[in-house]
Amino acid sequence: MSDQLSTKPIPPRERLILALDVPSAEEALALVDRLGDAVHFYKIGLELFMAGGYFELLAALAERGKRVFADLKFFDVPETVAAAVRRLREHPADFVTVHGNQRILEAAAAAREDSALKVLGVTVLTSLDRGDLDDLGFAVSVEELVLSRARRALAAGCDGVISSGLEARALRAELGERLLIVTPGIRPVENRGVDDQKRVMTPAEAFSAGADYIVVGRPIRGAADPRAAALGFQETIAELFG
Repeated sequence: MSDQLSTKPIPPRERLILALDVPSAEEALALVDRLGDAVHFYKIGLELFMAGGYFELLAALAERGKRVFADLKFFDVPETVAAAVRRLREHPADFVTVHGNQRILEAAAAAREDSALKVLGVTVLTSLDRGDLDDLGFAVSVEELVLSRARRALAAGCDGVISSGLEARALRAELGERLLIVTPGIRPVENRGVDDQKRVMTPAEAFSAGADYIVVGRPIRGAADPRAAALGFQETIAELFG
């Protein structure tokens, strides 16, 4: 298995994104402050959105010099999604996720305009596998579905996709360095198969397959020493990209 390490000029320390999936903004900031300079990029999603204070949290992270991935998975009629992207541009978010068909993706990408906000199309959630796709009525393989959705996202003007590392190699082989690949479902070897993520990889495997960023949650948040766990991931990244 030959390496396909990303060649994009991304600071190695920013390639780790921590999924800040905690019940409240107060707990989120407490964890951010505990981690300090061990993590520079955070993903905040629906749990914190529903907890209240979401945009205040974005501002607080920006004040601390952190980058933010707003994982809100916009999915609605194109004009509504475009309006949501335009409103998000008013806040310090670096990435946003969008679901949907070609028109929805095109609307989101156009609404980004010349801002720094990057639009990422969702391919197939890492909690789904072949059996789940069968249940949903998809007659193609996971890899075929991911490739199809990634092609559509790129053609629509999106900056990249969310994809399991298991499909990252095929994405790079077909689409090259043109799109960002953000890979969730990252687990150390000893943590494989312990939760609801089905299509998982280690950090080294994901980056070697072509991921630009990895998203890590429970292996850091649930560690006895979250800062030490985050630094362990950063050490691996530094060895690969340093």
